[in-house]
Amino acid sequence: MRILILGGNGFVGRAVVDDALEQGAQVASFSRGVSGTPLPPGVVQLLGDRASGDYSALKTGEWDAVVDLSGYQTNEVDAAMDVLGDRVGRYVFVSSHAAYARGLPPGTDETAPRREPLRAADELTNETYGPCKVACEDDVLERYGDRATIVRPGRVTGPGDTASTVFYWVRRGAAGGRVALPTKPEQPLQFVDSRDVGRLVVQLITDARSGGYNAVGPFSTIAELIETSAELSGTTVDLVQVPRDAAPARFPLLEPEAEWGGRRRDPAKARAAGMSVTPFRQTVADLLLWDQDRGTPELDYGFTPEQEQQLLAAQ
Repeated sequence: MRILILGGNGFVGRAVVDDALEQGAQVASFSRGVSGTPLPPGVVQLLGDRASGDYSALKTGEWDAVVDLSGYQTNEVDAAMDVLGDRVGRYVFVSSHAAYARGLPPGTDETAPRREPLRAADELTNETYGPCKVACEDDVLERYGDRATIVRPGRVTGPGDTASTVFYWVRRGAAGGRVALPTKPEQPLQFVDSRDVGRLVVQLITDARSGGYNAVGPFSTIAELIETSAELSGTTVDLVQVPRDAAPARFPLLEPEAEWGGRRRDPAKARAAGMSVTPFRQTVADLLLWDQDRGTPELDYGFTPEQEQQLLAAQ
């Protein structure tokens, strides 16, 4: 099996690469080659730049499937499809749970309504990212039909995650003590481990499955994330709920209560197709270990210790 990955050096891309190699596939990765993690031995590195339209490295070669992890707007996806044409058997487009309409109830599956498509945006924001992914999905489905597969991950984490979003709370739980929480402890989370996304993508290719799949993980809560991090680190925590407006608008994992249903999506279709399910506790344990191994670099948002102490003093 020959698999081409657009964006194999990235966080989720590396998980797909690793699983594909484990299954005995021949893997090529197309990227700029200037960021992300080094590719394992045996992976063919094809250099190019989607932003500038440099797809020259893809003008020759044939693959059983392409996995598009770096397509965010239709011009990028359409350009890749134009270059690859029928030299790929299946087009797997990695979209996002942000493609779904907001405010849906818990338990929705792949038939849930999506947001209105947006073919181009000057900037990808919380308002434009999902609609742009919808437009990309539509173009892939129109071009490849039954040879198109859409994977919609929830919030992805696991070893290799370099964003501050999850690590703020993991580290805060590990530190122990009173924790300022500007949301309800029962705010739902539905992380998916990157390794499970990789497993799903490769299995969908192996089985030639079409259609859409929700790549989402076990149900959990923000309190469980903090308390599990504490327990695994040998500490204890006291969660102190503080007003939401005490935190800046951009704060790790906080979402309006009206959108909490989006953290309770139905994973049944993806699991039936072969997606593995890493236990929540194992993902957190692996995050803690990986964060220590990389030297716990400074995070770019969340409360500073001084800000948190001031908030807690007022409670």
